[in-house]
Amino acid sequence: MKLIRSIGYALAGIGCFFKQDRNGQIQLVVALASITAGWLLQIPPTHWMILIACITAVLSLEMVNASLEKLCDLVEPSIHPQIKLIKDLAAGAVLLAAIASVIIGFFLFLPAVRHLL
Repeated sequence: MKLIRSIGYALAGIGCFFKQDRNGQIQLVVALASITAGWLLQIPPTHWMILIACITAVLSLEMVNASLEKLCDLVEPSIHPQIKLIKDLAAGAVLLAAIASVIIGFFLFLPAVRHLL
């Protein structure tokens, strides 16, 4: 029962994230668009694995970023140099994963798009 309860808490957190976090909502739309493109272009299974890993990395990092921001705001509501650094570092991690995912997506989808032309 503890496992089921823990999974319930995790699912509630995911739901809350997508309901309340604007960046999370944007990234969810991009993820769904990428999945739709993969389905329409019939990318191979290995490309699906890479695509899902990229989506998971970006969304997971954004959830950690949002959590850190909320914690920082709770601990120190006013502007503080160390809190700013923590927030910037977490946001930078998301940005790096997003940039890498866009580059990887280019290589994943390019062969399928070329095949259509």
